[in-house]
Amino acid sequence: MDRRRLLTLGAAGLALTTVAGAAGAADLPAPLPDTPPPIGAAEREARVAKAQRLMREQGVSALLVEPGSSLIYFTGIHWSRSERLTCAIIPAEGEIGVVTPFFEEPSVRESLGVPAQVRTWQEHEDPLALVAGWLRDRKLGSGVVGIEETNRYFIVDGLKRNLPTATLKNGAPIVRGCRMIKSPAEIALMQHASDITMAAYRHAIPKVEAGMRPSDIGRLMNQATVALGGDPEFELVLLGEASAYPHGSGKPQAVRAGEVVLMDCGCTVEGYQSDISRTFVFGEPTARQRKVWNEVQKGQQIAFEAAKLGVAAGSVDDAARSYYVGLGYGPDYKLPGLSHRTGHGIGLDGHEPVNLVRGEATKLASGMCFSDEPGIYIPGEFGVRLEDCFHMTEAGPKWFSQPSVSIETPV
Repeated sequence: MDRRRLLTLGAAGLALTTVAGAAGAADLPAPLPDTPPPIGAAEREARVAKAQRLMREQGVSALLVEPGSSLIYFTGIHWSRSERLTCAIIPAEGEIGVVTPFFEEPSVRESLGVPAQVRTWQEHEDPLALVAGWLRDRKLGSGVVGIEETNRYFIVDGLKRNLPTATLKNGAPIVRGCRMIKSPAEIALMQHASDITMAAYRHAIPKVEAGMRPSDIGRLMNQATVALGGDPEFELVLLGEASAYPHGSGKPQAVRAGEVVLMDCGCTVEGYQSDISRTFVFGEPTARQRKVWNEVQKGQQIAFEAAKLGVAAGSVDDAARSYYVGLGYGPDYKLPGLSHRTGHGIGLDGHEPVNLVRGEATKLASGMCFSDEPGIYIPGEFGVRLEDCFHMTEAGPKWFSQPSVSIETPV
């Protein structure tokens, strides 16, 4: 659980227990129409086929994936990680294998979306012995096994113990080679999630009142998000000085006239995420607040314009940071200034490879999706973050959500 989620969990819990809430059910927006269809079997099978092609090109015999977004991506299986191993084994050729506890098999099969052979293990058995046996049966016991990069160490350790003849290596080049490039179906789901978050902002921001706490504002966003057809993912609300700290403060906060309100919110549609930040002032902004807001608006646009096909992802961060240094911020990550990367990859995970960060050499390609959020933070005063996501097309970057126009018009 990340810090942003931890700090806002209370607001999310309250919002999900009552959609009617203080705003009143009659006041909530109607669901957005034309929800895109979920990812189908044909697309998942194409993903597996691409992974297998990459494995053959890279000399990898099989790929091991435990529960999480990559398991959903390739197999459709929605499952949680625990001490009881469930995993998929994707061979370089042929049908997938799934290993799961015996008593979990019916539940795991409910979301399995591709052809697969399922092998089960009993409570007293070692599931990694089953994985090793599956690989040996396919004459892959002496091959190279890629491990999805977020898999836990006990899986690597257990496979080494049960299959010492295999070579284990990081499977990131295969998984990233598939997941970093989004399909039109994925882009459509992310667009819908962004549309919902923007509509929720349009509903919630006008209802912000003096004295409200972050949880009150988060509740407004979550109620609207659910009514619009999304699943709330996070709702970080930072008020006044707390906005100077990118992921917030645990100190008591309340809306006050003349102070900054920074909202960083997102939802999911069929698992695909949005991530949008808006900053405004409750009441009349000062000249200093307006100046910093305008600088961040330009910094965001500079980053967007720097995102060209074929350039290194890190060069986008370089462009935004160079502009800020020219204004007297920084240098580098020093404050006042931009203390974090310019953006992150996004898809089934809110943060996924690769990032718009210094030194990232991965070249931008059509289908890649990123946040664009080069905030400026002034400790002891306030911060401004404007965040919209974009996806790369053959014609260059395209926004999922339209950026803010002015400090008075955040949406």
